[in-house]
Order: sequence, then structure tokens, then C-alpha cells
Amino acid sequence: MKTAMLKTRGINHLALVCRDMAETVAFYTEALGMPLVKTVALPDGGQHFFFDCGGGSLLAFFWWPDAPPAAPGIASVKAFPMEPKTAVGSMNHVAFDMAESELEASVAQLQAAGVHVSVPMVVNHDDSPMGASRDMHEGVWVRSVYFRDPNGIMLEFAAVLRDFRPDDVAHAPARALEPVGAGEPVGA
Repeated sequence: MKTAMLKTRGINHLALVCRDMAETVAFYTEALGMPLVKTVALPDGGQHFFFDCGGGSLLAFFWWPDAPPAAPGIASVKAFPMEPKTAVGSMNHVAFDMAESELEASVAQLQAAGVHVSVPMVVNHDDSPMGASRDMHEGVWVRSVYFRDPNGIMLEFAAVLRDFRPDDVAHAPARALEPVGAGEPVGA
């Protein structure tokens, strides 16, 4: 039996974990010229920042003051969204852009294919202290569905609901507790 093709529109964002948000912001905005378009303060003291990497795609970084150190070869989310932290330098998840009108159907289609959906409903991300709402409201800026591939890689279908505005960059980037020298590789 052939499964109907899901209607993704490419990569929405790739979410990585950084060791120092200020260092990361400087590199991506200054060295690579990618505009910082959205900043999010997480309820656990972490941050989630988004850069426009062109073509309608975003590159995102998480930062947590207590993130595990870099661990090459060990990088996967334990239980998203309840335990989303991964190690510095890891890939946290890949988000595929999808029309909002396709999100609800994607949950049913994934479940019908035997795919476990982390939260069996569409997550409404907003700027509230918790970062999400059970209900749709005008402050919701992206809606998401989370699931894993067979390798344990966290994937997301994401529908951004509005263009980013200057007031979406509202948080100063956090610094590492013990800053590493500029350009010095981790573990050097």
C-alpha cells in the first residue's frame, strides 16, 4: 500500500545547540551576514535564537546554562518537549516547513504510518513564559508537530504564521559561564 506524500515545502529550520549565544550571534550575523530574526527566552533559563539563512529557511540555536558539554557521537533529544536539551554542538532537531492547513492531517497521517508523535496535537508556540499555549491566539507565531525518525532524530513540521518583526528580537544573548577563548575549539 502506497502512502500519500506529505506536503512539506522544504526545511523550515535546523536547530543546533551552542555553547555561548553571544559568540554564536556574533559569528552568524557578522561573519556570515545572517540576520537575527527571532529570540526566545525559554522557561528553564535557556534561549532559542533564529537566523535567516536565505530562501525562506532559518538556522536556529538553543543555549542552556547547564547544557551537557560537547560529546561527539552522542547527540539526541531525550523526550521533546519535556526534556529538549542536547549537548553543545549537537543537532537538536530538523524542522520541515509545512502549510498550517496541513498540520492537523499530518498528525493523523504519521500515526497511521506507525510513527510516534511526541505530542499528539499541534503545539502553538507563543511568547508567553511557557513558550506555548494549548489554545490558538493572536500571539502564536509558529505551530508545530514533533516526531522522530527511525534513528531517534527529532523532526518537526512547522508553520510560521506571520513575518518576523523587529520586536521579535527582544532578548540579549547569554554568555557561557566559563567563556572559551575566541576561535578556540572545545576541548583544546
